[in-house]
Amino acid sequence: MNENEFFREATIRICGNLEIEVALLQCLKYLKGVIPVESMNLSVWEPDSKSLRVIARATDSGGEKADTLIPMSQIAKTNMEQMRKKFKASRWPDTDIINDSSADPGMREIIKHYDLEVSSLMHLILETVGRPLCSILVFGQGKNIYSEKDAQVLNLLKEPLSIAMSNALKHREVVKLKELLVEDNRYLHRELRQLSGDEIIGSDFGLRDIMKKTNQVASLDSPVLLLGETGVGKDVIANAIHSSSPRRKGPFIKMNCGAIPDTLIDSELFGHEKGAFTGALSEKRGRFERADKGTILLDEIGELPPQAQVRLLRVLQDKEIERVGGTKTIQLDIRIIAATNRNLEEMVKAKQFREDLWFRINVFPIMIPPLRERKSDIPALLKHFVNLKVKELKLPTIPVLSTGAIEPLMHYDWPGNIRELQNVVERALILNPTGPLNFNHMTLPKLTESNKLHEIIPMTGNLDEITSMHIRQILTQTNGKIHGPDGAADLLGINASTLRNRMNKLGIEYRKRRGD
Repeated sequence: MNENEFFREATIRICGNLEIEVALLQCLKYLKGVIPVESMNLSVWEPDSKSLRVIARATDSGGEKADTLIPMSQIAKTNMEQMRKKFKASRWPDTDIINDSSADPGMREIIKHYDLEVSSLMHLILETVGRPLCSILVFGQGKNIYSEKDAQVLNLLKEPLSIAMSNALKHREVVKLKELLVEDNRYLHRELRQLSGDEIIGSDFGLRDIMKKTNQVASLDSPVLLLGETGVGKDVIANAIHSSSPRRKGPFIKMNCGAIPDTLIDSELFGHEKGAFTGALSEKRGRFERADKGTILLDEIGELPPQAQVRLLRVLQDKEIERVGGTKTIQLDIRIIAATNRNLEEMVKAKQFREDLWFRINVFPIMIPPLRERKSDIPALLKHFVNLKVKELKLPTIPVLSTGAIEPLMHYDWPGNIRELQNVVERALILNPTGPLNFNHMTLPKLTESNKLHEIIPMTGNLDEITSMHIRQILTQTNGKIHGPDGAADLLGINASTLRNRMNKLGIEYRKRRGD
């Protein structure tokens, strides 16, 4: 046998496949023409559990990736621990020959586990990264089969088999880390949903038409353009579209186009190749690549510089990109949602925004109304933000609202919209964390008598919305109390049962209290 030829051919088979079970099977088939062999095992000793874990196994019927723990008797565990300590202290000698498996405690356990007859074995300890005790076992049927010449043949394969085993262990670690990352990601998404709430506040009142449009377009891949003032919740609507779409299991990538310098926006959106510019020390995937199989939200799209608008147009038309400094075309499967608080149509007329890009993104526009036009949502939003901020600020209890606390909120125009309301709630909790909450710290413009009623009653012709808002206001004042003196029914001048029936009809939740 030509040793160099044997080593070259065996190494090609062992290291020629990333799947360890396939490599082991190819090695077994080649070895059969040189030495007597029926099966091969790759295994690692785990000192914590004091068990032998089989990583892969090859027999005449094929190769299989395994994750099998073989329990050991006490004497076998002692022998394996002694072997591990010796291996960690110095280089292990060449292949061991065990021509009677019944004479070795550890081998007896392995033969018993696989229901094999008494066999001859060759045991080769592999040199692996971190030096865990890893080995390959070669099985031959019957006793006294192997000679020193056979052991020399197997010992030639120590280096390629060690490389294959090291790669297999590293791959196992990567898979475990990936599984942990996926599970952590799922956990964080669950936590975020619990923190921010799955329900969109106002979906039954001020945002009813918006949610209808959202549900209509969610199942499609058409571009969506979200329009509205700063702070109205465009990102919340975008998230609702993604979460209701077939892409909900894919990534949801957000990018504020106005928050990135013009010189970096191409790199952020499209990525760059190593050496594309000074400071590009490594390859980088852009936001579009990261959003593949999912959705990307381009917030403040009106702030995109002209050169980025041209490249974005290509993404919309061809669903492909090229990284900065690269020539390779990367195909994409993404859904684009754009958002802006600017008048893009006027920007097109002023030559500040590309007309062809405007036509591409304006397929399905959704105008989100400001908070001043849907004040019927303020009581529900107030409750939501109080609960949310109590968690964020780690307060022990949810403070109650003082009598009439909601009135200044209903009188205010909210130029900062929902974001401003959220900040006002947080400020109130900081000033008075134990309650009762009030919003006297707000600096509000004085209202004239002529517009007070207009401000208190929302701009809507829907009687149910007005009634619901008024009931919610009264319930806020009574801290949810319905029955009895100073209860909501008493203040409204109606029977408590009538009030409950009306609340059920309007979908107003309430807690049952003693006496209600």
